[in-house]
Amino acid sequence: MKATDHLIHEHEAVLNMIEIMEAAAQRLDKGEPVEAGDLEAMLNFLRIFVDKCHHGKEEDILFPKLVETGIPNEGGPVGMMLREHVIGRGYIAGFADGIEKYKAGDKTAKTEITENIGGYAELLTSHIFKENNVLYKMADIHLTTQQQTELMTNFEKLEDEVIGQGKHEEFHKLLDRLSQQYLL
Repeated sequence: MKATDHLIHEHEAVLNMIEIMEAAAQRLDKGEPVEAGDLEAMLNFLRIFVDKCHHGKEEDILFPKLVETGIPNEGGPVGMMLREHVIGRGYIAGFADGIEKYKAGDKTAKTEITENIGGYAELLTSHIFKENNVLYKMADIHLTTQQQTELMTNFEKLEDEVIGQGKHEEFHKLLDRLSQQYLL
């Protein structure tokens, strides 16, 4: 498997979580209850699976390799993706703040949660499209088979060191559980 294919596969999980989060936000908008524990599980997925693991693979491993091959960072596609990661972290922080207020019974928390989910969903959906259809295609052109293999080895090492063995599987079980609860 190419490193870019691995990242595209992870994007599918991220898009699934975004769909779940949007469904939870719709429930909140309708005045329906959403378990705080579910919101915290969604937040944990964003912080660990998306940011530490997936974005870590891009920021620490893939993007530097792409810059080495001549794909520009500043003013180029790598720089744009990095900026969007930072914007996404802002939405995650807002979502986390909203969850804390929600748990404390603050009535304004629902709006904060839904606005941050909406902003994050819009950003990441567009971001993933650009990565899958532009940046990763550029990577496939510029990277050799050996470089792709080295990237995969480094991805696996990052997963083991940053999130731990078996964590990916736990996140996929979480996606299955939340999908059953929010998307059916």
